[in-house]
Amino acid sequence: MAIIPKNEKGVALILTITLIGLIVILTLQFSKSILAGLYETANFDDGIKLGVIAKSGFNCALAVLYEDGTDVDSLHDDWASMNQYASYSAELFDNDGMFQTEVTDLTGKIQINKLINKNSEGKEEFNSDQKGILERLLSEPPFDLKSEEIEDILNAVKDWIDEDGETEGLDGAEDSYYQSLENPYSCRNAPFKSVDELLLVKGITTELFYGTTEKPGISAYLTTVSGDGKININTADPIVLKALSSEELDDSMIEEMVEYRNNEDDLSRPDWYKTALGTSEEYFAQKLITTKSSYFEITSRGIKDSRNKGMTAIVKRNGKSLTVRSWKML
Repeated sequence: MAIIPKNEKGVALILTITLIGLIVILTLQFSKSILAGLYETANFDDGIKLGVIAKSGFNCALAVLYEDGTDVDSLHDDWASMNQYASYSAELFDNDGMFQTEVTDLTGKIQINKLINKNSEGKEEFNSDQKGILERLLSEPPFDLKSEEIEDILNAVKDWIDEDGETEGLDGAEDSYYQSLENPYSCRNAPFKSVDELLLVKGITTELFYGTTEKPGISAYLTTVSGDGKININTADPIVLKALSSEELDDSMIEEMVEYRNNEDDLSRPDWYKTALGTSEEYFAQKLITTKSSYFEITSRGIKDSRNKGMTAIVKRNGKSLTVRSWKML
């Protein structure tokens, strides 16, 4: 029998230990990869499931809007209480997820793209009614902008929307301004596609747009849908109601209106506010108000434990006809 020298025995032992160590490391790494793959597969499957649940909530909201289809829209309608369905939705999925769905009436917001219109000669100019609404909105206490600041912002917004390359006023903004920025971009010279696009406009700060923990931002009161410019006073936020009136409406009067519409079932007449305030005075121009809504935003999320997946869409309703104008995943 061959005798292995002691130094070779030591080398063999070291090699054996090294090989065993490598095998253990590779095994652990392989196991980790398998587990990671399993988790990724599980998350992928959950993502698909949550997306389907979110779509179910969206379809539920469409059904509610379809069934509503009346000539009057208010916060008493079923679509305005879609969040109440969330507690029941878990049963639809064997308690393996649920949806949370919210419907927002966009006709209750200010239509930013209606800020300009074309005159008889085809020239784009300010829509004086819509400009007045925005001026009053921006002067409200939550934003508290000075008249000069408001004028500069509205000039820049007009320049962003209108087709020409001419600067409105002294502080408007066209390509020459935006191209000079550190990260240059072009002025759209067309209607806004989303409210977020306002952040690109000169003078619109993040704080003004989003607000802070103490005050709201203007984004909550604006929409890019372009209807006839009328605002539904049955669903409009109190701040929008105040901006909608060219007369002196104080906070207590707005509170009376909101309390009235919260408790009154018949809100079909656009001038119901007169009854609420006990007056015959015209606080709102009839051409600017309505009690019927055509545009809605549906936001739906599929939720399971700490995970969620959502979608949002803008829907136009015309009688019993519903058209999805745009949508995106969240």
